[in-house]
Amino acid sequence: MVLKYVMAASGAAMLLYLVLHMIGNLKIFFGADALDSYSAWLRTLLEPAVPYAGVLWVIRVILTVALVAHVASAIVLARRARAARPVRYVHRQPVQGSYAARTMRWGGVIILLFVIYHVLDLTTGTLNPNGVHGEVHSNVVADFDPSRWYVTLFYTLAVLTVGFHVRHGLWSGLQTFGRSNALVQRSLKTFAFVFAAVLVVGFLSVPFAATFGLV
Repeated sequence: MVLKYVMAASGAAMLLYLVLHMIGNLKIFFGADALDSYSAWLRTLLEPAVPYAGVLWVIRVILTVALVAHVASAIVLARRARAARPVRYVHRQPVQGSYAARTMRWGGVIILLFVIYHVLDLTTGTLNPNGVHGEVHSNVVADFDPSRWYVTLFYTLAVLTVGFHVRHGLWSGLQTFGRSNALVQRSLKTFAFVFAAVLVVGFLSVPFAATFGLV
């Protein structure tokens, strides 16, 4: 049970970051100055009380700890589930549950690979065709240029995977803190779906806007 709470808490921390990150990304629709200024503001936040980019590094450390805790808990829980059923069924019965529930493992792998690529692309600029520090708007537009359709496709796949993961994870996390009647269960599922859908649309609006020249 403790590990389920760890998964729920670490998932909540990463989910909060995703929401704030999405809101920040949407500043691209207000122009290059708005997005670049926002990026610069994040690095000077709470100065001089904290060093330059100090808040960002604190966030990165928290996210790293949350990610490690989330993945480790998932692995341990999965192994416990397999150990509890050491003998495989001769005839596997159809498993009830959503598509997201059955693909959480591979979804997690896709998301992890995307995070690594995303950091090298738009954080360090190593894989970005523009890759100029501080020129966030130009980096994003260059990244999702129509000629780089494969990047947009990979980004879309990753974000959709995040959506499935969030939908199932959010609902499961809410279940961790107690079960209710059927009406509440349906309401929670609906909330998780709408929340995940808004997150997906918010994130995908940026690359598609760049690809079609809207920003």
